[in-house]
Amino acid sequence: MRIVLLGPPGVGKGTLSGRLRDSFHLAHISTGDMLREEIKKGSALGLEIKALIDKGALVSDELVTKLVKQKVEHELDLSKGIMFDGFPRTETQAEDLDKILQAVKAPLDFVLNMDADYEILFKRLTGRRLCRKCGALYNVTFMPSQKEGICDKCGGELYQRSDDNEKTIGSRMEVYRQSVLPIIEHYSKQNKLKRVNANVEVDDIFKAVAPLFK
Repeated sequence: MRIVLLGPPGVGKGTLSGRLRDSFHLAHISTGDMLREEIKKGSALGLEIKALIDKGALVSDELVTKLVKQKVEHELDLSKGIMFDGFPRTETQAEDLDKILQAVKAPLDFVLNMDADYEILFKRLTGRRLCRKCGALYNVTFMPSQKEGICDKCGGELYQRSDDNEKTIGSRMEVYRQSVLPIIEHYSKQNKLKRVNANVEVDDIFKAVAPLFK
């Protein structure tokens, strides 16, 4: 199964993608993870990426597509299925992804669009915490760690991303809204778009989408 997971910041793509990956043994491409890895390296490119993310802007199509193409062509076993999480984020990226997958004879089966209300997304984002050591996700309201500020899994320090603040969130939402409408239309024309209500808990979301993989 080859899918794209779409949804605004805070909708729960990271949590759902983990469940789907483990349950259906999918290779997982998270552009967010790839970009954060580059930022962590402290390279010139990483600093450039960080500056864009902190402002709520998107990293260029060319850069992200280059990272994805490298993964698809040289680093992943596509026979196990693949899930794109956070990519494409523009219509140009969607067109580029079609070409990349066509070249390796592995077209998408469907695109899952996660819908949620702004109020819920805002609470999820402002309350989100990540582990510096293992990358585990928590939320101070919906899914807190057992000990405040400490990861349950590895004992690492939990932190709030610099772009998870009220001012930046509004900018990120607007950027996402403007970019995702052409993507939705792109995949609708291909009859590959499927929607799921993401206002509910992740267990309920998973139950709703699991039949699509049968």
